[in-house]
Amino acid sequence: MNEQKNSANSLYEAIGGAETITRLVQAFYPKVQADPHIGPLFPDDIDPVMEKQRLFLTQFFGGPPLYSDMYGHPMMRARHLPFPITPERADAWLSCMKRALAEAGIDPELQAVVLERLKGPAYHFVNTNE
Repeated sequence: MNEQKNSANSLYEAIGGAETITRLVQAFYPKVQADPHIGPLFPDDIDPVMEKQRLFLTQFFGGPPLYSDMYGHPMMRARHLPFPITPERADAWLSCMKRALAEAGIDPELQAVVLERLKGPAYHFVNTNE
């Protein structure tokens, strides 16, 4: 487990830490809101969602455990169960993230690492084919 934690810490640091996570989240959510597949799943007031995503990604990439400190264990699959998440929607989410990573100015090699790391959870949240 420590190996994974060290790897995650180096990823958080490698992409630029808190400042980069904030830029990434700010670049990501306008794309999500505009996407016809996933935009309708999100509330009009996106600010609280953005803040939770910033906290979660900070922790997920090995930074401080901000999300857990504020909300407890992430339990992300359970938190996403109320929403109909299809493979197509997981693809759309990842597509938005791919474009946001580029817009946030993250090194292209690190963009690929981040996307690969996010693919597992994105597809793990799939709970319907309809």
